[in-house]
Amino acid sequence: MGGGPQRFAPAAKPQNTKETLLKLMKIFMLWRRSFLLALVLTVISAMVSLLTPFLLGKAINAFHIQTNTVDISLLKVMIMALVSCYLTSWAMDTVNGVLMANVTQKMIRHIRFEFFSKLQRIPLNFFDTRPHGDTMSRLTNDVDNISSTISQTTTQLTGSIFSMTGSFIMMLILSPLLTLAAMISIPLFMLLTKTIARQSRSYFLGQQQKLGALNALIEENITGLKIVKAFNRQGNVLAAFNRINDELFEFSAMAQTWAGFMMPFMNVINNLSFALIASIGGILSVKGKITVGVVVSFLTYSKQFGQPLNNIAGMFNNIQSALAGAERVFEIMDEGEEPPDKPGAMELKKPRGEIEFRNVTFSYNVGTPVLKNISFKVNPGEVVALVGETGAGKTTVVNLLTRFYELDQGKILIDHIDITDIIKRDLRKCFSIVLQDTCLFTGTIKDNIRYSRQNASDFEVRQAAELAHANEFITRLPKGYDTMITGSTDNLSQGQRQLLAIARAILCQAPILILDEATSSVDTKTEKEIQKALLTLMKNHTTFLIAHRLSTIRDADKIMVIGSGEVLESGTHEELMRKRGTYYHMVISQMGYDENCLERA
Repeated sequence: MGGGPQRFAPAAKPQNTKETLLKLMKIFMLWRRSFLLALVLTVISAMVSLLTPFLLGKAINAFHIQTNTVDISLLKVMIMALVSCYLTSWAMDTVNGVLMANVTQKMIRHIRFEFFSKLQRIPLNFFDTRPHGDTMSRLTNDVDNISSTISQTTTQLTGSIFSMTGSFIMMLILSPLLTLAAMISIPLFMLLTKTIARQSRSYFLGQQQKLGALNALIEENITGLKIVKAFNRQGNVLAAFNRINDELFEFSAMAQTWAGFMMPFMNVINNLSFALIASIGGILSVKGKITVGVVVSFLTYSKQFGQPLNNIAGMFNNIQSALAGAERVFEIMDEGEEPPDKPGAMELKKPRGEIEFRNVTFSYNVGTPVLKNISFKVNPGEVVALVGETGAGKTTVVNLLTRFYELDQGKILIDHIDITDIIKRDLRKCFSIVLQDTCLFTGTIKDNIRYSRQNASDFEVRQAAELAHANEFITRLPKGYDTMITGSTDNLSQGQRQLLAIARAILCQAPILILDEATSSVDTKTEKEIQKALLTLMKNHTTFLIAHRLSTIRDADKIMVIGSGEVLESGTHEELMRKRGTYYHMVISQMGYDENCLERA
């Protein structure tokens, strides 16, 4: 798993909060009808809420203190109107809540699908340089942060804007002087929000990054727990976990501390504003400039005007966390993708399996070529063994052939057709692959063998397993072919897992077979049995065989020695042994013979 050092990199500040919000809104607009309906309901609820302070003021004015009388009819009408307003507001908010919950979950489902779909289209070198746990954290934690915040804030913010605007208008109508006093809180609120946002934003992003790093470390160590224990590295793992956990604590504590300043300061500002309005309103009421009912209505409107600001303050840490998570999600969504099929790319019908590398150069990192201008040709049905030191570029050859990576220079041709001119889906149907690191998926053994050809019958699955010498151990399992396994299961040995991978490749029946250390995890006896089966399979297939064991490669039609990014030697086993070159010395080194003994053997 690549990208280890990145885990401990310092947190970067968000690049563009405005752009992130625009991207979220663009996704939201996919459900604009529901969103507009929610806005309409929000506006209706806000309008009804704006009536309540006015009606409350009228109800209070029904009490005539000077004459000690009460206008009962007016009071009844106002109370009925207030009850109707409250019920209407409750109904609108309830329907709106259900509607927005539905829209929000659709949006999050869309983001998750698009994110996971994007992962299928990103080049493999992305995964070579990123911790898998961090990518998983973005798909789960960061998307969940977006979900919880959107569901809480979208309509609240819309309603708050309308409520603040309506309250401001009603306050101006009731008393311009009191409105001026109420506006003192606005610049204070803006200054407070700007200060806290500037200080806390980087901490919230750092919190999400460290959470991703922690998930990456956990994923690595659960996967490699046996190795951790075998080498007594528990202390080192705990130290690394503790270090990242402490960093997460520091970022989270600072983020929550800064965000926590918002509500207390907002309460202070609101209380000061309320006291100022009440004092000025009391003075004006005593002087007869306005009625007590107007003062009560104005105080209620001022509370409605300040309440949205309090709501925003309460949601502030969630908003910041969601924006940080959204930036991390969109960072992946903006990654470059594998090149699409060329316009006019052709289907590859009935491929024969003739392969040619023509002046191919490739590097994983710019300036450090792994393959340098290599050329070779493989005839249909030939078995080609690639040998060389670890890291020489053997696996890179087959990775380029399958277009897992794109060439820097040169061409690769199948049946005289450039692979970039072939539809990628058709190209990969040409290959049946067994990798050194066996990959199985959650499901039954039958499902895993059938993974390469979904329409294969049970009989064909069993036949492939028998050919791979996997049937014997499968039938010994309690549920046989219906035994459930997972990608990380330990109820199968590495050898058994590799046999399943070989059975899967056999079932595929593709014209080109790639065996990358396919028998590295099986015992010598089983390896010989598999080799017999593979020899039968390889008769009608062009085969690339990557292996270190002499017994696996000596019968190949052609052996190519890869070294320093070049094809150093090429020929049959006997031809290369007669050359007494690199291959000859590799065999001597592996077999442990001196030259005289080897010649007699």
